[in-house]
Amino acid sequence: MNPRLSNLHPYPFEKLKQLKQGVELQTDLHHIALSIGEPQHPMPELIRHVLVEQIGELTRYPPILGLPELREAISRWLETRFLLGAASVDPERHVLPVSGTREALFSFAQALINSSENPLVLMPNPFYQIYEGAALLAGAEPRYLDTTAENRFLPDLDSVTDDVWKRCSLIYICNPGNPTGAVMDLDQLKKLIGLALRHHVVIACDECYSEIYRNENNPPPGLLQAAREMGNDQFENCLVFNSLSKRSNAPGLRSGFVAGDPGIIKQYARYRSYHGCTMPLPTQKASIAAWSDENHVRKNRALYRQKFLEFTGILADSWSFETPEAGFYLWPKTPGPDTDFARELFARQNITVLPGRFLSRASNGMNPGENRVRIALVQPLDECVNAAQRIRNYLQTL
Repeated sequence: MNPRLSNLHPYPFEKLKQLKQGVELQTDLHHIALSIGEPQHPMPELIRHVLVEQIGELTRYPPILGLPELREAISRWLETRFLLGAASVDPERHVLPVSGTREALFSFAQALINSSENPLVLMPNPFYQIYEGAALLAGAEPRYLDTTAENRFLPDLDSVTDDVWKRCSLIYICNPGNPTGAVMDLDQLKKLIGLALRHHVVIACDECYSEIYRNENNPPPGLLQAAREMGNDQFENCLVFNSLSKRSNAPGLRSGFVAGDPGIIKQYARYRSYHGCTMPLPTQKASIAAWSDENHVRKNRALYRQKFLEFTGILADSWSFETPEAGFYLWPKTPGPDTDFARELFARQNITVLPGRFLSRASNGMNPGENRVRIALVQPLDECVNAAQRIRNYLQTL
């Protein structure tokens, strides 16, 4: 076996399972899961319709590079959503459909990193654990950028020394952030691009939460948008990863894309011709319909907006936290250790939340996820309201 496998940490949900093991429920209330970021809103009918209509296409091998019509739909969506300008994204050179962002964020590191160079991979802390696993299995050393309330939950780029940049091959960024919901603005993204170009570092920007935001008139900016404004029209050293999982409530569709630097896209496509994770044709055709429609996405945002409003309103007099700019998570402090809070909340109210320390690593003498929990407001409105009432009841006993 690959000896690097022994370097992998248990996944957060494995730790959560162990934490709950042996806990005796003290209630007969039904279970509410707020721990995993799996959207529970109905999948748009337009996706369902195309999947059923195109089911016969499963008799054909799908093209490795994706259907031209899919690459075209993604290109036009990027141009419109991120104000890139007409014909600024070439479907043949800038876009590669993939089987969801998780698969691509992991495999991209395997294609990019040269382990003989003793490389570093930078990533936010807390983080999506795929970033760390991808770095470790590619033979790189993860280096963590703590995101705390003091730095507004954004990676402190000024803290990265030239020696670290010199060894760095890849930096993962999640914008909007998971679990914090913090958003890097255009100036911060431009600063990151400038550093990456100066130090020959590739940026992998995970934008899978980009379409879940509070202010309908102020969508989060994107990495390609910042590059374009800088005059980096070919998106040199910039790759964005996005999918239909959160945007269109279709996590099981496993449909996403990578877009950006055409030279890197070309080499990554070559890797994927062997890697073999190609979307089935019905999935690709359903994805064309989804990327071409914004009505269902606006309705989706409205549902999350209502849930945040009601959930936080119920808890306003019991728990102090801020509603994030984007995403569907809350990231509040806990009155005591996060693992104790999560275990007791489960025992007394049959609600599962994720301890923050499971999403982060000890770094610089502290763990930035400690004494926080991630709460995913993915359940239907009535369940989120019920959960908020139960959490308030629990907090009032402390």
